[in-house]
Amino acid sequence: MTEIGKVNRLAILKERNAGIYLDGGELGEILLPNRDVPQDFELDDMIDVFIYRDSEDRLIATTATPVAQVGEFALLRCTSTTDYGAFLYWGLAKDLLVPFREQAVRMERGRSYIVYIYLDATSQRLVASSKLNKHLERIAMDETAEPFQKDDLVSIMISAKTDMGYKAIIENRAQGILFANEVFRPLKRGEKLEAYIKNIRKDGKIDLVLQKPTYQILDQISQDILARLDANNGYLDITDKSSPEVISSLFGISKKSFKKGLGTLYRKRLITIQETGIYRINPKDNAE
Repeated sequence: MTEIGKVNRLAILKERNAGIYLDGGELGEILLPNRDVPQDFELDDMIDVFIYRDSEDRLIATTATPVAQVGEFALLRCTSTTDYGAFLYWGLAKDLLVPFREQAVRMERGRSYIVYIYLDATSQRLVASSKLNKHLERIAMDETAEPFQKDDLVSIMISAKTDMGYKAIIENRAQGILFANEVFRPLKRGEKLEAYIKNIRKDGKIDLVLQKPTYQILDQISQDILARLDANNGYLDITDKSSPEVISSLFGISKKSFKKGLGTLYRKRLITIQETGIYRINPKDNAE
């Protein structure tokens, strides 16, 4: 199905003075103007094009790639304001409209804004909105999307800086936060990077972290020890001096392997070892 506001692979149907016409399926024949026509082509060749409406509201194809497509968020610069709303540059000849009703704050020429791009159901025109929460809440209601899981590696875009840290849009469908004490370099609004899901709260809010969670880089034995500690309120009445039988019954490993795992966790300051047992160190304590 050919989609307006996205890159589609379409077949070349015919050549005319204005350019070549592509098979848009249910949308009919769509013109690719001469300026975008490749030098070498044959009828029935497949070509990747972005579909949008020109200034006369006609469907048109282009081989140019916009900064973002329908269903995506992007940082775009305002090029002008009119009685209809604001226009943003997004990499195409025709700027993208943000109607007044979709502006979280009145937009100003020369400034950049994080916006969501969508196809207006009534006009079938491509528009943008800076009312991010409105669209994120709607997207979150899509039960067909695969839910995020703790430790997932995800693509994010920084959307705002706050007193707590940085807000980020996750995979164009959710919002998360990077806490300031876990970010070790300045981040820019609109910057795209990868992060890990650190925690998903009961209210659905998502905590992010840029560094790979510590326990993922530990060996399996160290991970098992940490998991046991976390399941037992951060304490286990076992040490590196416990008997091989006790260690084996609890972890199914040798005392030598157990001591190696403890050593890894101790060097990484994730545990403390006392005479009564081992204790989990809160990561926040390490940060202080």
